[in-house]
Amino acid sequence: MKLKLILYCFFVMFLLPAINAMAGPGIVFCGSSSNDLFVLLQKQGLKIKRYNDVLSAISGTLPNDILFVIADNYPKQKVELNTDFFNQARLKKLKLYIEYTDRIPGIEIGSEPLHTQLERGVVATGVFGPGLKPMSILGINDCYVLPAKADNPAIVLAKVAGLDKAEYGIDDVVKYPLLFEKDNMIIATTKLSNFATGRYGPNDAWKQVWSYILKKMTGQQYEFSSWTSYVSPMYGPNEPLPVHAKRKSVELGVEWFNKAKLFVDPSWKEMWLGYQGNGETPFGPPMDQKLPVGDGSLGILEGHASKIYHNGSQQYRYWIRADVQGEASFALAAAGNLLHKNGYDKKAGKLIDYMFHHSNLRGGERNDKNSPSFGLIGWSVTHPGVYYGDDNARALLGIIGASAYMNTDKWDKEVVEGIMANFRTTGKFGYRGDRLGDKDLQKNGWKHYWDRDVVNNAPHFESWTWACYLWLYSKTGYKPLLEKTKTAIRMTMEAYPDNWRWTNGIQQERARMILPLAWLLRIEDTEEHRRWLDILVNKLIENQVESGAIREELGGEGKGKFGRTKSNKAYGLHEAPLIFSNGDPIADMLYTSNFAFFSLNEAAHATGSKKYKDAVAKLSDFLTRIQVKSDRFKDLDGAWFRAFEYKRWEYWGSNADAGWGVWGTLSGWTQSWIVATQVLTSQNQSFWDLTKKSEVKNSMQLTTELMFKTK
Repeated sequence: MKLKLILYCFFVMFLLPAINAMAGPGIVFCGSSSNDLFVLLQKQGLKIKRYNDVLSAISGTLPNDILFVIADNYPKQKVELNTDFFNQARLKKLKLYIEYTDRIPGIEIGSEPLHTQLERGVVATGVFGPGLKPMSILGINDCYVLPAKADNPAIVLAKVAGLDKAEYGIDDVVKYPLLFEKDNMIIATTKLSNFATGRYGPNDAWKQVWSYILKKMTGQQYEFSSWTSYVSPMYGPNEPLPVHAKRKSVELGVEWFNKAKLFVDPSWKEMWLGYQGNGETPFGPPMDQKLPVGDGSLGILEGHASKIYHNGSQQYRYWIRADVQGEASFALAAAGNLLHKNGYDKKAGKLIDYMFHHSNLRGGERNDKNSPSFGLIGWSVTHPGVYYGDDNARALLGIIGASAYMNTDKWDKEVVEGIMANFRTTGKFGYRGDRLGDKDLQKNGWKHYWDRDVVNNAPHFESWTWACYLWLYSKTGYKPLLEKTKTAIRMTMEAYPDNWRWTNGIQQERARMILPLAWLLRIEDTEEHRRWLDILVNKLIENQVESGAIREELGGEGKGKFGRTKSNKAYGLHEAPLIFSNGDPIADMLYTSNFAFFSLNEAAHATGSKKYKDAVAKLSDFLTRIQVKSDRFKDLDGAWFRAFEYKRWEYWGSNADAGWGVWGTLSGWTQSWIVATQVLTSQNQSFWDLTKKSEVKNSMQLTTELMFKTK
């Protein structure tokens, strides 16, 4: 009996560790089975012992094992470790990966986490190899970090400017170590294992980070053939599109309005008003999926902000704008026509009625026939006295398109009033300027603006207003609309490209300018007008790559309203492009591709050009492929984000824009023009031809007499 006991003790003390060493170290995991890292390790076929608590995990390790300690309750609760844990780890010679703890022997770590907003991870050393060089940027959304004093961290957290690298370095910014090593430990001061849940990006960079960590821990190299993403493009870049993919794209795109709960319902009206506030910071948490969806009679919200929370959900923009109401009505009516769903028509009509009759957007002085602002549409319900011509134009074009699909003349009077209200505040040369304010308009009167000598070579702000003027001229023959618009278009094309004033990039200006040029060709098909159109279309599609994506481009220095971010300090403070340098492989669905899709389709139908038609078809395919697919986040499923990185084939860009960044959605500008144009292209139709039977001329005479009467 004693001999058996002696042999057993000898086995446990000497032979078992030797056998374990021969078999290689075991992998022990302390954390949830749903943790992103645990799922990743399982996919690699690794044998893992998993425990839910630290005491069980450390007790379950054998000498020389590998132990991962995960922050399951991040960010509310740090990982609690005591002296006994580290003593056992040292005696057993364990390799440790520990995250989000404030206790590491020999390292000073703050006990209270810092909640950061604009900061991103920056590679600070060369440990990751040539594929992830120093200054490379890693997206870590909604990061909570425990401030630590550590030597030579591999990754730091900092607010820096740039797309894929910190363009201005990190010497002038506050830095927090995120990943560093000490003895046999790899320590993360945040939850790095949250990479899929928290939607960290870009994926290839995070693969390299985890490949490095796992190689240091296990000695093995891992390539990760698969990578979990809870928000992904609908189709791959080379995946054959199903026969009905575009129809499905329309169906998902229009249903997204409902999935995202964007139609305001009376039951949560007060909540909406609370988050909207005065409109300056209309941000709030994700919409509760249990809330009812409105019927359109209280309007439709703007969409999502570009802020991803640590659980992967996304902040909302609880704001109601006029342009969105008109644009969404177009998408709803177009989809209803294609899909034979009358319910969409009803919501479209209620949105238009809300904008014109049941909100302040056309209320007050805007509905007073003796007011100089009569007929104008307010920017938003919080800023009804601000008048952007471009926003008015898109709202009105949306309503014109919706009316055509619904075969109604119900809002013809308001449409004519809206176009002519903008026209009578347009200057001598056909320019209106970026925006007007009601206070000045009431003071100066409309004639003051009609007589101005303003020149504004900024198609983003001017060109779709010109498109409205041309469209109305084609229906009424009212010559001043054509004459002023032709003057403005000629001056703008003569100023191209050196004297164009671009907003977030020069590509969006080209995309916007194509529409009035296409419609001018419908009215006057001349060699010069064709040449103008061809100049812009050719330059736009020069940046169209094989997948159909249109690459963003910055314009000339000194001409941009919101150019590249000029310093680390300026990152996130203003509106901004998605790129840092020309050549960055980014497409923009908020400012460029959405409007280019609509405009190019009009140009293709106006000219019959095969080159134009091919560009439209490629862009349609691209937009079909990159539509958001998400089973986890129903409020994102079917949307389009602002940014797409077409080489990596994922949602990535410089998130420097203060209001409408990389992951922002917009029910008007982005969603509606893409959905509606998918319908038009599916029906081999143009907006011009769709609306050719409009009878708005019946409202023209009374409107012009009213608008242009002089006291």
